Amino acid sequence: MTKPNKKTKSNKFSSGPCSKRFGWSSSFMEESDLLGRSHRSKEVLNLINAVTGKSLELLNVPKGYKIAIISASDTGAFECAMWNLLGPKGIDVIHFEAFGHEWYKDITEQLKLKDVREFSAPFGKLPQIDDVNFDRDVVFTLNGTTSGVCLNSLDFIPQNRQGLTLCDATSAVFSIPIDFTKLDVTTYSWQKSLGGEAQHGVMIFSPRAIERLESYSPTWPMPKIFQLKKGEKVLYNTFEGSVINTPSVMCILDVHNTLCWIEKQGGAVSMQKKVAENYEVISKFIEHSQYFENLCKELHNQSKTSVCFTISEQWFKKCNEDEQRSFINKIASILEEEKVAFDIKGYNSAPPSFRVWCGLTVEKSDIEILCKWFEYAYETAKKSL
Repeated sequence: MTKPNKKTKSNKFSSGPCSKRFGWSSSFMEESDLLGRSHRSKEVLNLINAVTGKSLELLNVPKGYKIAIISASDTGAFECAMWNLLGPKGIDVIHFEAFGHEWYKDITEQLKLKDVREFSAPFGKLPQIDDVNFDRDVVFTLNGTTSGVCLNSLDFIPQNRQGLTLCDATSAVFSIPIDFTKLDVTTYSWQKSLGGEAQHGVMIFSPRAIERLESYSPTWPMPKIFQLKKGEKVLYNTFEGSVINTPSVMCILDVHNTLCWIEKQGGAVSMQKKVAENYEVISKFIEHSQYFENLCKELHNQSKTSVCFTISEQWFKKCNEDEQRSFINKIASILEEEKVAFDIKGYNSAPPSFRVWCGLTVEKSDIEILCKWFEYAYETAKKSL
């Protein structure tokens, strides 16, 4: 195959931290007089509240929901929610990728809760969830960044549930439609769909989650960065811009700038349309390619942001895992050497595969170009065997 004559304008396809949007510049930070200011100052507090308020507005989150910025990215936000809310009820855990499995381990091995039911599936598949009981608390990942599998609908969650739903939505927020009335806790990080900087997580609580926080105090010790209560008193200021641990003003300026950009582009709906168009390009490429196949075979359940795929040819499937990873690495190395795509190898615990981020900060034209390079890199790597 002839080497493609066009290269991507942006070669960053990492699934986290994700690419900055095309045309991004740090000039707005240099113009700001907030760098070096305390996060407790009136001016920075106003900026934090502008970020949280605009986030709720753009996501069309119902009135009465509360939002907080938490340390340690989405991991910190989700663990903070679990440490504060879980315990009064039995728990059903739905997991089908690496982080969902970690939440299950946290619940059973760290919090050591006993009444826990597991609904799991291997990479590339969704578990059977017909028997999930929403009179219990339900913990799940919405989009499997490490597996390329997504729960593309929340219709399975009833409105009249008795338990809480805790959803890790980090690579789905702003990228696919989300009915927040079905979610009591939603967490995400700026570094994913928004292309923001790492280490800051966001936690959105429904009124039912706030009620649980008010009425229940866990028996286990609570790390300081997870403390949403002081004694029996809820620290409501955490949901009013008072961050538990010192945040980065630079990161807050950055995500505020991105939220303003999203607003100018037409809001979350326009971003979801862009993501769907990006996914459509690479999905059709994989479908019609003689070399590749999606890890998730069910079209409806394929992630639109973190597209995970592998080699479809029989010779590859007959190789052992080390040989498969070696070949995947060859293809990735060719694309890196050509400066076409960086950071596209699958997650460490996933099967040997590629993972290409197709979120709202990635341009469709770059994905179209990348697809052509994938064919070239495959044939080039195959010749070297």
